[in-house]
Amino acid sequence: EITDALKAHVEEKILKAFADFPRLESVHVILNLEKHRHIAEIVVRAPHHRHAEAREETHDMYLSIDGAIEKALKQMRKWADKDHEHKAIGLGRAERLAAQQEKRP
Repeated sequence: EITDALKAHVEEKILKAFADFPRLESVHVILNLEKHRHIAEIVVRAPHHRHAEAREETHDMYLSIDGAIEKALKQMRKWADKDHEHKAIGLGRAERLAAQQEKRP
């Protein structure tokens, strides 16, 4: 059974962690307890068929949740970095960069 405190912790962490990604389609959190193993899994779905899956297993459920969120966030930051790297530079910007490099000794 999930306590209200645990549910509030999950909601607060997810809202804070994924605030930079407003277009997310869904975030699923799966919490599992097997004897002394606390397992948190997070599945994040985003546009263009992207998804991040993260799993963390520790002795404490709160640590597992935090770890899984960090792993999913790392994957999503990697997507964002790749998107920004692949965008074409406008011609005007490219010319300015070339002029700046020529001015340098």
